[in-house]
Amino acid sequence: HVQLVESGGGSVQAGGSLRLSCAASGYTGSYCMGWYRQAPGKEREGVARMSPGGSLTYYADSVKGRFTISRDNNNQMAYLQMNSLKPEDTGVYYCTIGDWDAGSCDAAFLWGQGTQVTVS
Repeated sequence: HVQLVESGGGSVQAGGSLRLSCAASGYTGSYCMGWYRQAPGKEREGVARMSPGGSLTYYADSVKGRFTISRDNNNQMAYLQMNSLKPEDTGVYYCTIGDWDAGSCDAAFLWGQGTQVTVS
């Protein structure tokens, strides 16, 4: 049974930091891990993704320089360190797994249940 479980969300004031964690289980192979978010009334958007070995990362322009994705393959974990948070970062954050194909991360095909991040 494949499962992604996020944790670490919460409420924070603008300028603050949060660290999201994602525990993956039941899935093997080489895969990208990533984070998406969905703000109220808006479409879901990709925030960050990382290649299987961690050498390649992709960030949305809106979070570059503020967010850092990382992963611990030994423990099937992914993290999203979020600094200098802004109110527009508010939303539900989802951990994802996606294919690694021809040197790039494809669209996510496995999703966690999400964790709420609120920045005021």
